[in-house]
Amino acid sequence: MSQIPEILRNAHTIAVVGLSGKRFRPSYGVAEYMQRSGYRIIPVNPRETQVLGEPSYPDLDAVPDAIDIVDIFRRPEFVPEIVEAAIRKSAKVIWMQEGVIHEDAARRAMEAGLTVVMDRCILKDHRRLGAA
Repeated sequence: MSQIPEILRNAHTIAVVGLSGKRFRPSYGVAEYMQRSGYRIIPVNPRETQVLGEPSYPDLDAVPDAIDIVDIFRRPEFVPEIVEAAIRKSAKVIWMQEGVIHEDAARRAMEAGLTVVMDRCILKDHRRLGAA
């Protein structure tokens, strides 16, 4: 996807929906890597109070700050409600991690003016660009 370098270059804040505080979970490893790479991580998970030294919010609507990328680590059936919240928050990008595919939600996000990346790992793309 040709927009990925620009997305990663211009983004500063990533809300990670489904971010777990458990170190062995993929969401934790990806968010930790992105945080070490200079991005501000906003955990979004009602079961967590704090992850990676940042306060966790129960949902996107509760996040008080502007969001560049909404990185989704949830099953596809939860994506439409996350996309609607991202639209309300005026996020710029919906990023569905590997294995997360929801064509209707992607279409809805694009119609609302958001850029959509689907079924890709943000960590892998960031590393690939760093190596290029």
